[in-house]
Amino acid sequence: MSEELISKKDLLDLAGISYGQLYRWKRKDLIPEEWFIRKSTFTGQETFFPKEKILERIDKIQTMKENLSLDALADMFSPNISDLQLEKDELIKRNIVSAAVMNFYLENDQSGFTFNFPRILEVYVLEKLLQSGEINLDEGKMVLQVLKNHAPLIKQKSCELVITRKLGVSSCLLLINAEAVYLEPGTKMVVLLSLMTCMEEIKSKLL
Repeated sequence: MSEELISKKDLLDLAGISYGQLYRWKRKDLIPEEWFIRKSTFTGQETFFPKEKILERIDKIQTMKENLSLDALADMFSPNISDLQLEKDELIKRNIVSAAVMNFYLENDQSGFTFNFPRILEVYVLEKLLQSGEINLDEGKMVLQVLKNHAPLIKQKSCELVITRKLGVSSCLLLINAEAVYLEPGTKMVVLLSLMTCMEEIKSKLL
């Protein structure tokens, strides 16, 4: 499951951006430091990027920078929104979660109707996975427990939720800054979900 990489030269050509733009966005934290991957080649050291992630990010930057400053974009792409508080009805109104999934969440979380950002992320992930049919309700409870148990780790810039199944038995885990995952034979990866991408999707709904 190694990610396909793209060289800096090919990225600049494909995205139609300059070296200066790329590194200005890096300085503004619009592109994570860990996406700049240094590798030895026959011509010396070169910089590579995870192709799918970097092209998706550049497309978002170019689309949104007409309406938002680079600082506003940096806030949106940042994984930390420590002071955000929203009521459950506001989350439903903004299409972050459906009423049915919200009710399921509140049955399994007795922390009240006011949501900080970690809880918003939890309910949004449940919404995505339950509505897509990728997981069932029991697996939803398992996902929720993993997200709650490891909430501090999710502040990392590259965190992915993985759900696997083997012989009808499900497992859920978090990957932090992982480049590859190797599973035992007969194990199927059902879900590979970037939590950073989920955070960005939430913020775009809130803007």
